[in-house]
Amino acid sequence: MNSAPLSGLYAPSLSLLTDLYQLTMAYGYWQQGMQDREAVFHLYFRKPPFGGGYAVAAGLAYAVDWLEQLQFSPDDLAYLASLRGSKGTALFDPKFLDYLRDLRFTCDVDAVAEGTVVFGNEPLVRVRGPLLQAQLVETALLTLVNFQTLIATKAARMREVAGSDQILEFGLRRAQGFDGGLSASRAAYLGGGDGTSNVLAGQRFGIPVRGTHAHSWVMAFDDEETAFSAYAQAFPDDSVFLVDTYDTLEGVRHAINVARQMRAQGHELGGIRLDSGDLAYLSREARALLDEAGFTDTRIVASNDLEENLITSLKQQGARIDTWGVGTQLVTAYNQPALGGVYKLAALRKSDDSGWDYTVKLSEQIIKTSIPGILQVRRYENEKGQPRADMLYNTAEPLPESLTIVDPTDLTRRRSIRSTNFRELLEPIFRRGELVHQLPTLAESRARALREVQSLDPSIRRFLNPHVYPVGLEATLHDYRTQLILEKRPQRPA
Repeated sequence: MNSAPLSGLYAPSLSLLTDLYQLTMAYGYWQQGMQDREAVFHLYFRKPPFGGGYAVAAGLAYAVDWLEQLQFSPDDLAYLASLRGSKGTALFDPKFLDYLRDLRFTCDVDAVAEGTVVFGNEPLVRVRGPLLQAQLVETALLTLVNFQTLIATKAARMREVAGSDQILEFGLRRAQGFDGGLSASRAAYLGGGDGTSNVLAGQRFGIPVRGTHAHSWVMAFDDEETAFSAYAQAFPDDSVFLVDTYDTLEGVRHAINVARQMRAQGHELGGIRLDSGDLAYLSREARALLDEAGFTDTRIVASNDLEENLITSLKQQGARIDTWGVGTQLVTAYNQPALGGVYKLAALRKSDDSGWDYTVKLSEQIIKTSIPGILQVRRYENEKGQPRADMLYNTAEPLPESLTIVDPTDLTRRRSIRSTNFRELLEPIFRRGELVHQLPTLAESRARALREVQSLDPSIRRFLNPHVYPVGLEATLHDYRTQLILEKRPQRPA
């Protein structure tokens, strides 16, 4: 069977970047006349990834771009019209498709700025507006925010252990497709990386692009030294030689021979790259050979499935590595490939428009029980601007004079709030579908991430059994949530 090549896979309209059940629910809301009933949803994750103590928010810029373009094209509607139910009839009423044709996004959106450190149960995005619209955007927001937050957090952890060393992201060839590779490169830079091998990411986002050469370059020549010499001719001031094609330390010696020729012509070898073997031992030996030959400024780049725990171990072993080339482990978040963010309905305007019905999703696990209300996250800080505690509160209800936060998973863990220094994390992004916030540049978001991670206490940043940063519900919100749970949970006889 012949198959035509894919063409136009990423069409101008991405409005169908959603799960079918978002559209079937939207149809149901429309059929019941509920489509314009005001609703509030929150996007959040329950616990930080990688067993760590924090996450770095990312993906908002992608989400804003998607929301601004939200409109069903004629091709989208034709496809939806072609869908059939189990009885062979059209899945959607043509009048509903006419409704979608004229649909424009009119919700309010508030979100945490990219690069902000965030914790479990805290809304990263709050969507308020017509129920149908607020429901419809769920899947896209989750896929855009979940993945980039995950990768940015992984990169921040690598930044933590690399210190002042350079981190280069080399993961495109192992990423989950073009779109996964592009967004991973962006998020990795936001989280603290210094550059990428991904040229498209360099073009689109202004990320510095870096690279060396492959083993195939060396194999294409009669011998290793000739290969290095040819590469130096092409890039006399930007050469980094991959030295482990045949024998690593012999490769270092060949690189030194070519480096001497380069220096005689007024150029310097930028670095060598180690991509296999005992990186601690080989980097120490390579450093000794380079220094002995007078190439003390030649950098040693290492790659080969590096991640934060291995980088920590190599540093403890005395590795002499200046630049860490990280790929598969970073762009796939290899040891935790999903953040697990969720999107939950938290408030619904009463049908008579007299106020709000707050909603809660119950679970046998308290951690999976949602938080009702129109939530905001208030971060309390000390006089140095260091985070001390975060309070989730319902903006639709007045706050008491005396503030206490309660751990949403353990009502015995309470903390009185006395600090007067705070900031609200959710910022207005859209109002009635109009963008009202000027997003920062990627470089500015990266600077925020570096600054905010370093502002955390080291006990929260550590990898093994990190201290749990205090995040709690404002006490009256906690009490209301408990009351709502008791009302919604059926009382079963013993």
